[in-house]
Amino acid sequence: MASCQPGWHAEHMFTVALLAFPGVRAFDVAVITEVWGVDRTERGAPAFTLWRCGETERPVPISGGLTLTPDRLLSEAADSDLVVVPGLDDHRRPAQAVLDALRLAHARGVPIAALCGGAFTLAQAGLLDDRRAVTHWALTDRLAAEHPRVRVEPEALFLEDGNLWTSAGTAAGIDLCLHLVRTFHGAEAAATIARSMVTAPFRTGNQAQFIERPTEVDVRDAGVLAAVRERALRQLHEPLTVSDLAGWAGMSARSFARHFAATTGTTPHRWIQDQRLALAQKLLERTDLSMAEVARRAGYGSEVTMRQQFALRLRTSPRAYRTSFASSV
Repeated sequence: MASCQPGWHAEHMFTVALLAFPGVRAFDVAVITEVWGVDRTERGAPAFTLWRCGETERPVPISGGLTLTPDRLLSEAADSDLVVVPGLDDHRRPAQAVLDALRLAHARGVPIAALCGGAFTLAQAGLLDDRRAVTHWALTDRLAAEHPRVRVEPEALFLEDGNLWTSAGTAAGIDLCLHLVRTFHGAEAAATIARSMVTAPFRTGNQAQFIERPTEVDVRDAGVLAAVRERALRQLHEPLTVSDLAGWAGMSARSFARHFAATTGTTPHRWIQDQRLALAQKLLERTDLSMAEVARRAGYGSEVTMRQQFALRLRTSPRAYRTSFASSV
């Protein structure tokens, strides 16, 4: 059984249990399979074993007229390192065996992740009572109405509460799966898989940015802000401020912050901190640079600041992170 803390070792065959039950979304099944069901060890990715756990081993009908054939039983999911639950299009209550399997896995301390509408399944199992959760933005009101004890946070792309992970709709499931790889195996492992999938290893922001159709002005601003972000990535070693970025965009700091949040779903300061952390993780995994040099290149200014950010954001130290993940490169 795994812990959602850095410290997983590459030589261990990490086992992921995909719960297969009638009506699950084919897209979610495909995402889970693409992340954990493809052998990329020759590219330096970790070794995974993907179990498809069903009530029986007979083919299960899923969305789109497709079928999924289990190779394990639902009861075996509790023996995995991670359980992942695809969503259902109609969000109906699944068979009792599915809910029992989730309760057993959770009782054993196995991390559980639900993609999109899979949050309804976790809620139906009673696992989200008094916990934070998210689902597709069009379903958040329904989740809150049907499960009033769930603390629904409608804007997050994904979040965790008590070793239970939920994600927003569709593509946010990719974000969550890659984040889980990053959590267990490090940033480089997630980046390797993301490159193979031709997707970003992580996105900042929230799902509010996807609800409204952008205007022509929004599109123009997005181009300007993209150029600012590219420049900032080249200059992360410098002490960047929001005023610096705003000046590059030819905007006031207040106007820039507003447009930046509307385009990315996050604040300029938070975005800079996300990029600094990602760069520091990469340097710790790929190089043997001193801690002081890693902190300098990532723009932290000092080792103390870098240690504080690692403790706050990753609940570990830079040295412990390197010890856990440098050997997996």
